[in-house]
This record gives sequence, structure tokens and C-alpha cells, in this order.
Amino acid sequence: MAPGTRTDRRTPRTRRNLGDMVFDRLMHAIKSGAYAADERLPTEFDLAAEFQVSRPVIREALKRLRDQGLIYSRRGAGSFVRQPGVREPLGFGPLESIAGLQRCYEFRLTLEPAVAAAAAERRTEANLAEIRAALDIMRDATARKRHREDADFAFHGAIARASDNSYFTTAMEALKEHIAVGMQFHGQSLKATPDGLRHVFDEHRAIHDAIVDRDPALAETLMRRHLIGSRDRLFEGPGLTRPGPEDQNAAR
Repeated sequence: MAPGTRTDRRTPRTRRNLGDMVFDRLMHAIKSGAYAADERLPTEFDLAAEFQVSRPVIREALKRLRDQGLIYSRRGAGSFVRQPGVREPLGFGPLESIAGLQRCYEFRLTLEPAVAAAAAERRTEANLAEIRAALDIMRDATARKRHREDADFAFHGAIARASDNSYFTTAMEALKEHIAVGMQFHGQSLKATPDGLRHVFDEHRAIHDAIVDRDPALAETLMRRHLIGSRDRLFEGPGLTRPGPEDQNAAR
């Protein structure tokens, strides 16, 4: 067989082996915790230099990591490590109706009180610092008569991480977009209510205090009360109206 022919057959195999090598090493790094959840990976250029391969080989490896749900990409920002265990859509379809938002609250009412109770039992000082940081942002926003949906979710997410239960954190992360919709509408309804923002901040602060005091029963009760209040303010206040069966496809 001519040398040129043998070289042509070897080249694709070599490239595949390089792609496998990069993929395996990045996958091991992600699963071993070398990269934290939501941490940005090095650029394609930097990865190519690190592994001494071409950028197309890096792109191939990154695509495989995305396909396996280990990373996600943001246009213009790069590739980021996905929260362990989180894959899209994880059984949760797009939120397409008011009824769907109600079902989300129904699920949160079964989930988050238990999360708060576990957090009160297991939280560390690092967990408390994360919860407190989100609460401080909410305090500042409340003083400015604003509602910060990002800080609100960060507060609930930090409590999930304080539970030291990956099932809780995975469920909360998978619900992030759904919860964000509810928080956005809830924030609008609060601005139409006298002292609404202050009242909700006080609810969050009370949950924080119960977790600090390691009081699982109180943390559970306060979280349930907060979610029920949020749901009722949203659907019975000026923001949205409670739908009937004929409204299943509303608010698309």
C-alpha cells in the first residue's frame, strides 16, 4: 500500500483520538470538582494551547460535553460547567400557561419547606454567608423600592445548597426558569401593594433567622407560609387572576 494512502487513513483516526483525549480529560476534571458549578471554562484558544491540539479538536470535545449535559454555553461568553446532575430539560417542559405557573407553586410547596428544614439542620458558616449575601442584596433593593428576582432566586438556591442534598439542589436548578417567571410577576404585584416589598423581605429574613438558629420546624413553617403568601398575592392580587379550566392555554 502506498505511503500516502496509509497516511490518509491514519489522519482521521488520530484526530478522533485527540478529541477523545481532550473530552476524557475535561470530563474527568469536571466530575472530580476541578471546575465548580457555573464556572467558566478556559477559552478555546487557551484549551488548545493547554492540550497542544487544534481549535477544531477543542470544539469537538466541547460539543460532546454539551451533548452529555456536562457544560452549557452562553453566546459571546463561553462555556460553563453545569450543576452536577442537571440536564435540560430534566422532565420540565416550557412554562406556557398560568395553570402551569400554579402547578409550579404547588410543587414548590412540597419541596422548599423540606429544603428549609434540612438547611436549618445541616447549614455551615459558608452556607450562611451565601444566604446572607443574597438577603443583603434584597435589603438594599427593598430600600430602593425595587424587587430583585435574581437575588430572590439566589436566596432560595443558597438554602437548597445548605440542605446538603443534591436532589434538592438539582430540582431547584432545573426549576430556575419556571421560578423566575413567578418571581417576576410576584415582584410586579408587590409594587402595587403598600409595604409589599418590605413585608416579603421580612419573610425572607425570618427564614434566614430560623436557619441560623438551627430550628428546622420553624424554618419549614416559615418557608411554607412565604410560598403560600407569594402564590396568593400573585393569583388573587392585581397581578394575575386565578384561572379556570378554560384558561389552561392562557398567558402564552
